[in-house]
Amino acid sequence: MKLALTPLIAVVLASSALAADSYHVYFGCYTNAKSGSKGIHHALFNSATGDLTEPDLAAETGSPSFLAIHPSKKYLYAVGEMGTPGMKGGGVSAFTISQPDGRLQLINQVSSGGNGPCHITVDPSGKMAAIANYGGGSVASYQILENGGLSEPRSFIQHEGSSVNAKRQAGPHAHSFNISADNRFGFACDLGLDKVLVYQLDPAAGKISSHGFATVAPGSGPRHFAFHPSGRYAFVNNEMLMTVTSFAYDSEKGALTEIATVSTLPEADRGKDGLSTAETVAHPNGKIVYVSNRTHDTIAVFACDLATGRLTLIQNAPAEGQIPRNFSLDPTGQWMIVAHQNSNTAALFKVDQETGKLTFTGKKIQVGGAVCVRFLAVE
Repeated sequence: MKLALTPLIAVVLASSALAADSYHVYFGCYTNAKSGSKGIHHALFNSATGDLTEPDLAAETGSPSFLAIHPSKKYLYAVGEMGTPGMKGGGVSAFTISQPDGRLQLINQVSSGGNGPCHITVDPSGKMAAIANYGGGSVASYQILENGGLSEPRSFIQHEGSSVNAKRQAGPHAHSFNISADNRFGFACDLGLDKVLVYQLDPAAGKISSHGFATVAPGSGPRHFAFHPSGRYAFVNNEMLMTVTSFAYDSEKGALTEIATVSTLPEADRGKDGLSTAETVAHPNGKIVYVSNRTHDTIAVFACDLATGRLTLIQNAPAEGQIPRNFSLDPTGQWMIVAHQNSNTAALFKVDQETGKLTFTGKKIQVGGAVCVRFLAVE
């Protein structure tokens, strides 16, 4: 679906000085009566000035809760958590990205193979995509076609088992899929199993195969995963226990070994019921790791010891909205945009380059049901 640019976006793009520092910002959103959203929304951000435009609808599609951008920067992919007529489970959609306006055009949509698709990633070579199905407790992989579209699933793997929390962990709940920088291994956090399952990749064929797993403490509920920029460590936020686990990563074996697990909350709030984490992001400088506390409505900021991979909590920054499901650093590492699922807003923060601490800029935009944020340079 192609939409006309607002005058404000047109003015921003017309300025070559601003365009050099301009980024598209795409928001994956839940589409329901509460959010009022109709799909993927798009704004413009300037890293030199901190200007962030109000978003427009870039593509109309059902609950595109998580987004991924192809390495070529020509395509965007989204998982749709709503049921798709004629398809098993939800939908996985491929779009072309128009430069410099950032508009999206649907290429195709295929089945997620399982219920509740909640996460998608594209491998570094741009040859395959992989998703996690939360409701179905499964993962699937796809070839990326020459036109940027998606094949039907080339692999579908159903997770099996349970863990100690009868209410939340009676069965598997795959929550994310991440790929190593060398493109050899994939890592799927499964909240229901208290495991990070490891997969070997065949990017050219778009296939994955089981390789092993790492565990976290029973009842933790591992959710989202991030590699350290050095590739030596990885970090997993544990939704149910409000913790983050540091792992040492052996890139030859594709193996994770736990280093330490720490709380994402200030000491006064530890042990409270009804709280949960959401996203994990490592700063490009390697010195900071961030985790969103979605029901505490804060972003936990951790200093990372480069020699050991251990994390130390240094700040719980108010998220300036309700349910900060997802957030992203801009490519310069100077700014962070935090999406608020329940407030139907997104807020802009300045990142201290020495400490990593966050300061709210006062800038907040309206975007309904936002649960994912992705940046792409304007060309």
